[in-house]
Amino acid sequence: MRYKDAGVDIDKAGRFIKILTAEIKSKREGFGRPLTEIGHYSGLIDLDYFSLAITTDGVGTKILVANELQKWDTIGIDCVAMNVNDLIAIGATPLALVDYIAIGKTDEEYIFLNTDKGVVKEPFDRLAREIGKGLNEGAKISNISIVGGESAIIPDIVKGIDLAGTAVGVVDKDSIINGQKIRPGDSIIAIGSTGVHSNGFTLVRKIINDSDYTYYDLLPDGDKTIGEELLIPTKIYSEVIDIIKEVRVNGLLHITGSGLLNLKRITKYGFDIYDPLEPQPIFKFLESVGCVDKEEMYRTFNMGMGFMMIVPPGEEKKILDRIDCKIIGKVTERPGIRVNLKDKEYGRYIYL
Repeated sequence: MRYKDAGVDIDKAGRFIKILTAEIKSKREGFGRPLTEIGHYSGLIDLDYFSLAITTDGVGTKILVANELQKWDTIGIDCVAMNVNDLIAIGATPLALVDYIAIGKTDEEYIFLNTDKGVVKEPFDRLAREIGKGLNEGAKISNISIVGGESAIIPDIVKGIDLAGTAVGVVDKDSIINGQKIRPGDSIIAIGSTGVHSNGFTLVRKIINDSDYTYYDLLPDGDKTIGEELLIPTKIYSEVIDIIKEVRVNGLLHITGSGLLNLKRITKYGFDIYDPLEPQPIFKFLESVGCVDKEEMYRTFNMGMGFMMIVPPGEEKKILDRIDCKIIGKVTERPGIRVNLKDKEYGRYIYL
């Protein structure tokens, strides 16, 4: 099974964005001019001595799993995390977020939510309260404020709910980390994820729905149900903010949709991932049950590696001594991504 088989073609999505952004040519001059091209994790705006970083993202179809389990108190954390981590990935300190909640059909007391098994009816107040709790927790973890937002009831467009946000942060102009200083020989340090995070859920849901499993079944050899495992919120990588103030870091990566292909976003050089982190059992379960190729897994999911730092030789120990992380590879002169699976049955390497 491939992500494309579930209805998401990342190559076609990339082509869509390329065509769309080619039409966006207007740029402000002077104070407030853009400092980055469209395509990095965050956009930067020049404010003389510092830059304002802006990013936007949502929870995606992970919401449908929350609907299925009737549990929405963590998707707010996901919303904050997906935005805050993108700010951190350019060296910015996150400050604030506004959220956007799109709502479909409602009546006096209830909201009608889509699940993969059909439509369910949930109390409006309960849903709002749980989403709010998650947003608050995400803000607390990342030390930001939620300063506003927007809600829209648009039943002709949305069938259920959608949750997204836009976040802002600041970074000194001399401290922007955009990958331009990356050189062959730099080390790649990975920080673990908490699981699937908030990407690839269209494929996840297809795998579960086409299998003999349900979200209520225990994950094999685990102590959580499949649904509980999938709803573990996206990790917020706030620890990186302090590290980049004291350690020379040439590149930062939030491993989101497209998995390890995110490495290609920040440099023309290649990557040898010779000792990747071990993926959590949920990934092995999805791979096995969905008959998903290794290449497809690594180009769709984070595979246990939610954030990466690329540092020049000699800086590694300063990071390894401070947080739970691991050197997983190095930057190479030759373009492309090579991953050493250490899997004798499948084959030693895959190339992305």
